Amino acid sequence: MRILVVEDDSVLAAALTRALHQSAYAVDLVGDGDTANEALATTSYDLVVLDIALPKLDGLSVLRRLRDRRVQTPVLILTARDTLEDRVGGLDSGADDYMTKPFDLPEFEARVRALIRRGHSATGTSLVHGRLRLDVAARRLFHDDEPIEMSARELALTELFLARQGRVVSKEQMIDHLFGFGDDVGSNAIEVYVHRVRRKLEPFGVEIRTVRGMGYLLDRAK
Repeated sequence: MRILVVEDDSVLAAALTRALHQSAYAVDLVGDGDTANEALATTSYDLVVLDIALPKLDGLSVLRRLRDRRVQTPVLILTARDTLEDRVGGLDSGADDYMTKPFDLPEFEARVRALIRRGHSATGTSLVHGRLRLDVAARRLFHDDEPIEMSARELALTELFLARQGRVVSKEQMIDHLFGFGDDVGSNAIEVYVHRVRRKLEPFGVEIRTVRGMGYLLDRAK
């Protein structure tokens, strides 16, 4: 699951990115409106966290251009502008939620979960493979009703396999799903994460096969 954070305050941006990574989200971080507009025109996101006061192109203009393209990705405005007029203007421009700075990270994380849950409501919030179930919004994996402990990126990779079960997942798709475009990805990082996920799922009868020269495959549950 991929989130775009548009924030020009480097300290706040780092804190938001760290919190989202800990919740198993891949994060792309940009610091100006022009770059945000380009990213949104070329990449599909599950959520956008958007400041208003941005260099080059303000956040409301980014938001209006997104909605003009008829893209319904949930948008959470995160800004220091706290008047009633500002809040109304942000929501009328197409935002799904509006938070003012300063704020508490637990509330921010709860709003992120709520917006992503709302965005997935049409297709459901769970991915299922036999007796394995991933609660997408809560970021929890279960076998029957027993939780399976995984790191953030292990869980993100499991989500990708479950969403694409029966289809080969390439290394490029895994990198795109697990890492933001500014992350340093080691040459064997994907193999390491696939090994870890295999080791945790094999006791439950879940097999991830290697398709030589193409990637990896989780067969559909019988």
